Amino acid sequence: MSKKNKFKINKDKRKLMQEKIKRFFVKERDEEIGDLASILILDFIIDNLASEFYNLGVRDCITHISQNVEDLFGLEK
Repeated sequence: MSKKNKFKINKDKRKLMQEKIKRFFVKERDEEIGDLASILILDFIIDNLASEFYNLGVRDCITHISQNVEDLFGLEK
């Protein structure tokens, strides 16, 4: 695993993700890749792309919470 890897993913979940990557390559590219290739692709995604998706989730959460806090102020008497 890369030293840059910021996200901790348990062994079973990583294995499942690797299998999904391998199935994607077979289905979409008609290409079989091995364990090493799927590990490298997964590490690349985690190291270079995952934080963007994480940040999108955080921003969505902030928006949702902010809207609900405003709704709470409407309950004041």
